[in-house]
Amino acid sequence: MNDLESGVASRNTGDTGTAGKEYVTFSLNAELYAFDALQVQEIIELTTVTKVPHLPGHLKGVINLRGTIIPVIDLKQKFGMEGHGQYRKHTCIIVTEFSAGVMGLIVDTVSDIMNIPASSISAAPDFGTRINTEFIAGMARTGDNLVLLLNVDKVLTDEESSVVAQVAEQPPELQPGMAEQ
Repeated sequence: MNDLESGVASRNTGDTGTAGKEYVTFSLNAELYAFDALQVQEIIELTTVTKVPHLPGHLKGVINLRGTIIPVIDLKQKFGMEGHGQYRKHTCIIVTEFSAGVMGLIVDTVSDIMNIPASSISAAPDFGTRINTEFIAGMARTGDNLVLLLNVDKVLTDEESSVVAQVAEQPPELQPGMAEQ
């Protein structure tokens, strides 16, 4: 386990207090994003993902993480960003808890754990009714950087969450080629 992973584990039970809230920051195409650290279970190296037929393109398949089937989503592809599917040395999977269970999110790199005070967080921008931004929990200024804070429960639509939950319920023996991590 690297320092960032152990930092997430040790902070999951901590009190956020009045100083702010802790976020795990990561990059997608050099843009900075973050999830609430309390929703991050662990961060793992990118591993072989077993494809499951008939899933939407951004739902890459599943991994077997110590006996638990975890659906994996390519966040860049989900967000319609360039470069999806181009995985590099530091590409990793953030294993998160969300309303329908657990999922893994493929990101370019994990950066840091940041304590972001509520006073530094602005509401998500309003682009009108045609653009869905409900997955953006807010935007935070950290020095010269702008960080998009994501609501892990809203990254997937209700229909996608239902599909992810069904995929995760399949027993490992029904998933050929599943090797434990």
